Amino acid sequence: MASTLPATGFVRLPQILEVIPIGKSTWWAGVKSGKYPAPVKLGENTTVWKAEDIHALIARMASKEGV
Repeated sequence: MASTLPATGFVRLPQILEVIPIGKSTWWAGVKSGKYPAPVKLGENTTVWKAEDIHALIARMASKEGV
């Protein structure tokens, strides 16, 4: 599933939500609370996340589920 994300570089929110099936508001609440990685602002209207951070998040989520 996570193979649709690049190994390195930046990913946008729609790419993240393809592999982590939650809503946008749930994602942003998790970012605000520190549950999910902090974004990087590339410009006024461009917010991205480091692909490495998202892969680490997926690995943590999988280990918590005992998968």
